[in-house]
Amino acid sequence: MKKQDMNRDWIATAETLSSALPYLQRYDGAIVVIKLGGHAMGSDEAMETFARDIVLMRQVGVNPVIVHGGGPMINAMLDKLQIQSEFVDGKRVTDKATMEVVEMVLSGVVNKRIVQAINAQGGRAVGLSGKDANLITCDQANAKLGFVGAPAKMDPQVLYDLFEKHIIPVIAPIGAGHNGETYNINGDTAAGAIATALNADRLLLLTDVSGVKDATGEVVTELKAADVERLTSEGVIAGGMIPKTETALDAVRSGVRACTIVDGRVKNAVLLELFTDHGAGSMIRA
Repeated sequence: MKKQDMNRDWIATAETLSSALPYLQRYDGAIVVIKLGGHAMGSDEAMETFARDIVLMRQVGVNPVIVHGGGPMINAMLDKLQIQSEFVDGKRVTDKATMEVVEMVLSGVVNKRIVQAINAQGGRAVGLSGKDANLITCDQANAKLGFVGAPAKMDPQVLYDLFEKHIIPVIAPIGAGHNGETYNINGDTAAGAIATALNADRLLLLTDVSGVKDATGEVVTELKAADVERLTSEGVIAGGMIPKTETALDAVRSGVRACTIVDGRVKNAVLLELFTDHGAGSMIRA
């Protein structure tokens, strides 16, 4: 006769699952757009963990949408092909040759790596770019920067079609111009535009910092739009954090319930943010 061994870890696991019930109910059927970048893309182990979390979300009724970056991979390929880059005000000029490499890397290598990782965990993922089914139509963001786009028109119907079939969309931030051009879009900007078009419940921006910090260097876990504006005007929010907070403000002011800048270095950060009281970054609301 086998004796029952009530290991404390098992009991803790059961308690964790039980405490997650209100959050599972809250997000059943919800649309959550996740911008994947930084650490979560940097190693096979981190990618596997991220993919497993996404499959779990889909399993419990959440509709996740993944939008990814890939800057380091683009830089590596440009170096390999010996394509020289020109910079204006610290930003890369995307000429036609560079744009071809950007699309090849983002829509090809990076996108399919994420799709494959999700499928390997038992999910069903499909790779897209903003050019597919007219998802993102762009204006040119800045003539000096070449083929860099700003989302001008969104058609998210293809994403709703995938939701109905329980398929997880993985989107490369590439858009089409009004006259057949191809544009590179900032990944955070693309994620924000997609979240707005879907009227998403949440937008999560995964990054390699712990969140928005105040003047003392402490992470602020919840902010209103007015708080973000004040910290920006005071110079506390600066540098690379500004585009992320601008994306967050645009999204929450356009109907997205909340946007969180998530510390993607934390294991299971997405699950912590959605299904626990703890969270994993700085949540911004209107």
